[in-house]
Amino acid sequence: MTHVPHDEPEHDPAHGSAHDPAHGPEQGTPHHPAHPPVPAWQRATRGESRWASAVAVLVAVALQWTLPERLTIHPGWLLPALEVALVAALIAANPLRIERASRLYRVAGLVLIACISAANGWSAVRLVVGLVRGQEGHDATALLVTGGGIWLTNVIVFALWYWEWDRGGPVARMQATRIYPDFLFPQMQSPELAPPHWEPAFPDYLYLSFTNATAFSPTDVMPLNRWAKMLMMVQSAVSLLTVVLVVARAVNILN
Repeated sequence: MTHVPHDEPEHDPAHGSAHDPAHGPEQGTPHHPAHPPVPAWQRATRGESRWASAVAVLVAVALQWTLPERLTIHPGWLLPALEVALVAALIAANPLRIERASRLYRVAGLVLIACISAANGWSAVRLVVGLVRGQEGHDATALLVTGGGIWLTNVIVFALWYWEWDRGGPVARMQATRIYPDFLFPQMQSPELAPPHWEPAFPDYLYLSFTNATAFSPTDVMPLNRWAKMLMMVQSAVSLLTVVLVVARAVNILN
């Protein structure tokens, strides 16, 4: 078979080659910048929106408020009231975006998460002890609702911990003071799959916490530091214990 050769562009020394850089790129050829833009998670940006984390805290407080009194720390109103007061103070300090750097605000945020963790941990321990001793779980529906509330609060609590500790917290991430991430998101590995303004926010850490609590292992977000691995291991253990005991007891009641 004879191949018909394509016409090659003539080379005219007076006008330069068709591919001569001095005459610019060919028509229809895309222009690629020499240096791609730096991803947002590696440079200083605006602060993260406040609403997502604030709503998550209020949902956790509401879930704790609905738990039976026997599973809460007495008096039952003390920790929820403290949590609401702390989140109100944090919102007042940064009402729209988390941009104000202050050691006091960071300590207040950590205390808030610790209060929610302590209250939910106490409820989980009381529920597990009651199930083992046969003192809990006489009504399958009530047991599933109570266990589900504790499990969901656990998801929110660990999402807050991941969000507050990854690369020093939201303010440190805004300032890009730490270049090495504690959690490796897919957009960090493949920046061409995300817009240049992408950076992890609270919904991303909530997704991380939810998938870890349901799969009992990392899914698409990998922990890099030891503290992140240990924290994810603790969450998986707590979630597994709660789900297994609650579901097993509920199935036993139904049968």
